[in-house]
Amino acid sequence: MRLKKWYQFFSDREKIGITKELTTSILSRKRSMCNILEYGEHKVIYKKYASLYFAAGVDWNENELYVLEVIHRYVQVLDEYFGNVCELDIIYNFDKAYEVLDELIIGE
Repeated sequence: MRLKKWYQFFSDREKIGITKELTTSILSRKRSMCNILEYGEHKVIYKKYASLYFAAGVDWNENELYVLEVIHRYVQVLDEYFGNVCELDIIYNFDKAYEVLDELIIGE
């Protein structure tokens, strides 16, 4: 996982466990399966673009289609900025990727 942003507090140990479990779950799913996972008190919505996976963990009352739209908009903005975003763009420009994410999610 190249880019992670947490908007709720979790201990470092919890973050590692959650990341490991979700990475394994998402990568093992077939393409024809639903892109929404139940995960404890939350749900995880993910989308694959080319070879990149984008995922968001949200509360149960969040609208899944809205979250998918936010993920799609984030990818569009990264594509506009980098010109067809790829993993290396995120690795070498992680600060810009975080900045775009914060601006999209919390408006800073």
